[in-house]
Amino acid sequence: MENNLTTGNVFKTIVSFSLPFLMSYFLQTLYGMADMFIIGQFNGVESTTAVSIGSQVMHMITVMIVGLAMGTTVMIVGLAMGTTVMIGQAIGARKKEDVTAAIGNTVVLFFVLSILGTLVLLLLVRPITSLMSTPAEAVPGTVSYLTICFLGIPFITAYNVISSIFRGLGVSKIPMYFIAVACGVNIILDLLLIGGLHMGAAGAALGTILSQTVSVLVSLVYISRGKSGITLGLDRKNFHLNRKIMGSILKIGFPVAIQDGFIQIAFLVITVIANRRGLKDAAAVGIVEKIISILFLVNSTMLSTVSALCAQNIGAGKHDRAKQTLKYAVLITGAFGLLSVIVMQLAPEPFIGLFTKDSEVIRMGAQYMHGYVFDCILAGIHFCFSGYFCAYGKSWISFVHNVAAILCARIPLAYLASIYFPDTLLPMGLATSTGSLLSVIICGFFFLWMQRNLKKQNNRKELLNHYA
Repeated sequence: MENNLTTGNVFKTIVSFSLPFLMSYFLQTLYGMADMFIIGQFNGVESTTAVSIGSQVMHMITVMIVGLAMGTTVMIVGLAMGTTVMIGQAIGARKKEDVTAAIGNTVVLFFVLSILGTLVLLLLVRPITSLMSTPAEAVPGTVSYLTICFLGIPFITAYNVISSIFRGLGVSKIPMYFIAVACGVNIILDLLLIGGLHMGAAGAALGTILSQTVSVLVSLVYISRGKSGITLGLDRKNFHLNRKIMGSILKIGFPVAIQDGFIQIAFLVITVIANRRGLKDAAAVGIVEKIISILFLVNSTMLSTVSALCAQNIGAGKHDRAKQTLKYAVLITGAFGLLSVIVMQLAPEPFIGLFTKDSEVIRMGAQYMHGYVFDCILAGIHFCFSGYFCAYGKSWISFVHNVAAILCARIPLAYLASIYFPDTLLPMGLATSTGSLLSVIICGFFFLWMQRNLKKQNNRKELLNHYA
């Protein structure tokens, strides 16, 4: 099962591919938000903060897994992006043997990384909790949450690897079904473990891991039926490490993994800054981060959509079509981001109130949201550019602009805001948006640079063809 994304109307192709992707992200976010919502109904601010901190740490680990598939566990998501692009380019160039080799090498790579990552992180549970400046009231819950989640890393890794393979094949609906199963199971388990058995943060973590496990088992059953397009069979040669294939996956995925890790570390640093301001500041920031994760669904969807579609088109030599894909994706994310800004500037309180009944937390959360929400427009733009750069195998550009934004704007401005504006979270929210503005500027520069190089390459090819 594979889907050719190099023909037909570009806009329609983006929409048809991205909608299942968007639904997958929505379900995954709903699946993560269920913990925050349900624990907010049955427990106090300290439990909400514990889940917020723990889930941010887990999110950092997960996105880095996706980058490699799109060592240490923090590399896993970034590497998945390498897998998606590698498979997409091979399909576009009609090289079926490279598709099979990429899948086999991905399985071996991520199996090793997930086991090593689990062992390392279990040893670091308490240091991580301390490093996050977790409020004393939330420490026990955070330790329990992280310990249980770290034990489930192999299953989190397996889901993201399977999803990245399907997306590289041009199929976005199948991963949506898998995450739908996980979402439904997670909500049921949260209600049982948190509401019924009063397990608090530990119950939220256990529900998350068990539901992810069920999702992976369902996906393996589906693949075993032989209709998935993943045809490794039992042939050992498919799992032999291929230096060229592994090198390509790592070349694309490693910078994405490190970049995503730095981004999440930046947000963790902002969380640490908020934690040091007090329990209610920490809760407010954590809740807004969850809401923003919903608003970022379109941005994340477009990043993955652009990387998958452009990879196939680049493999087929259709560079103009790849550029068109980028243009439409930027327009989509920009329009949705503008809508998000308008809604959250007018009335953020009802959304924050879904996660807490504390009026002070709601007030402070609204302040943070007023500054942060502009990132929905700016991050959407540089997400699309990052997908485009990765499709060309130039993921180092994404690494450069994200690190520059983190070191030159996001972290230093958030720190200064916490010192000079101790009574409001608005400047801290604006610090994140400023970082994304810098990323957009850098992306624009590199895009123009790439277009000039592509034009020179085309001119050389035309000359060679003329004299051939």
